[in-house]
Amino acid sequence: MTDFVAPEWGSSALVIIDVQTEFVSGAMTVPGTADRIPALARLASAFRKAGRPIVHVVRLYVPGGSDTDLPRRAEILAGREIAAPGTDGSQIPHELLPTGAQLDSALLLAGGFQEVEPAEHILFKPRWSAFYRTELEQHLRERGISTVVVAGCNLPNCPRATLFDASERDYRAVVVEDATSQVTPERLHDLRLIGVNVTDVASVEKELTGA
Repeated sequence: MTDFVAPEWGSSALVIIDVQTEFVSGAMTVPGTADRIPALARLASAFRKAGRPIVHVVRLYVPGGSDTDLPRRAEILAGREIAAPGTDGSQIPHELLPTGAQLDSALLLAGGFQEVEPAEHILFKPRWSAFYRTELEQHLRERGISTVVVAGCNLPNCPRATLFDASERDYRAVVVEDATSQVTPERLHDLRLIGVNVTDVASVEKELTGA
């Protein structure tokens, strides 16, 4: 690890990706995601206690297929509901939110940030990366963030795309392996090759508390 990619925990933000009921225990369950909920809850709690920003990033598939990514467009056009706005499947598990907030789908689909607490927000992304066609980068820059810590659902898809985009924007990038589903040694190796730091929840807790 070089000084250029080493995490700067005092200017870090947590980005939790696609941890929604649909993908945890619904029709589109991603294996292993439910098992990560306790670790994700610990991770979010550590960032809250440290006063560091958190962004929960979600997918919402509007019935009718408008602006749906191509791999799932046929299913949505055929009438299948996947994390549809206003459904239970679209919601973030209560363990991860301090107030039990419900998604404001209209605000999110319009590109807005839904505030959960002053340093905690929810953001909709229309494709794989949390940076693509969103205001995430501006949100982070305004808060002086240099280090993006990623955790959540299905590493090879949206978390990986987000980590690549974070690296391309010169953020120091971190993935929390025990708070992310579908992790394999090969996938972590590929991320290390672009300078992503691989860590675990216990290590993050120590860094944030200065222990």
